[in-house]
Amino acid sequence: MSDNGPSSFAARLRARERLLGYWVVCDNPVGTERIAGLGYDYVCADGQHGLMAYPGWLSAMTAIDARGVSAGMVRVPANDGYWIGSALDAGARGVIVPLVNDAEEAAAAVAYCRYPPHGVRSYGPMRSALRVGPRPAEADEAVACVVMIETAGALDNLAEICAVPGLDGVYVGPSDLTLALGGRFPGDPDVADAFADATARIAKTAADAGIAAGFHCPDGATAAARLAEGYTFATVSSDLVHLEQAAAAHLKAARSS
Repeated sequence: MSDNGPSSFAARLRARERLLGYWVVCDNPVGTERIAGLGYDYVCADGQHGLMAYPGWLSAMTAIDARGVSAGMVRVPANDGYWIGSALDAGARGVIVPLVNDAEEAAAAVAYCRYPPHGVRSYGPMRSALRVGPRPAEADEAVACVVMIETAGALDNLAEICAVPGLDGVYVGPSDLTLALGGRFPGDPDVADAFADATARIAKTAADAGIAAGFHCPDGATAAARLAEGYTFATVSSDLVHLEQAAAAHLKAARSS
C-alpha cells in the first residue's frame, strides 16, 4: 500500500501489515507530540490505566495528529458506547477495548465503533470530523476496533471472538493474561509454559480468522520477537516507564565516575 500515513492505519491493520506502536500514559501533550514524530505507526493513549481523563485523550490525539506521522489510538476504560464514542469523536483512528470475554461483548464493541446501519455510534464528531470522515460510511472504514484478550473467558471463547464480523483485531494484555492463567503476578515463571501456549494460540486463531493480532511489549526487542512469532502489530512500553529508565541510567552513569 502506497500510503503509509495515519489515514491508512485502519486499512493497514486489517490487511495484517506489520505495525509498531508506542504507549503513552502521561497527560503530557508536548511529550506525546515529540514521540509521535519518531516514526511509530501508531501512538496509543491509555484511558484505562493511564494518568489522563477525556481532556487528556483529546490533547493526545491533537498532538499526535500535529506531526502527521503516527495514527492516534485510545485504550478506552471499558467496553462502553460512551467511552468508545468519546475516543472516536476526539479523533482516535482506533480503539483498544479491555476485558472482553466473549463474542457478544466483542460484537458490542464493534457496534459502538460504527454508525447506523452497521452499528450504534451516535453522530457528533466534534473533532474527528477534521481528520476522520466526517461522512459516517467513511468514518466506519477509517477507524479500527480492537479488543483485548486478557481474561479466562476470552481464552475460552477465542475463536468465536475472532470470528465476530467487523472486528479488526485482538490485542494481548500480558499482565492480566498471566493472572487469568493462574499466575501470582505479571511474568510469573510458574505459568510461563501456559502463557506461551496461550499466546501462540491467539496469534494462530487471529491469523485463521484473517484479523490482526497485537501484543503489548516491554521493549523493542520483545516487540520484534512477537512480530516474528506471527503477531501483526506490537506496542512498545510507555512514556512513564522510559522516563524512569532513562533517568536511572543517567544517574548511574553520572555516579560511575
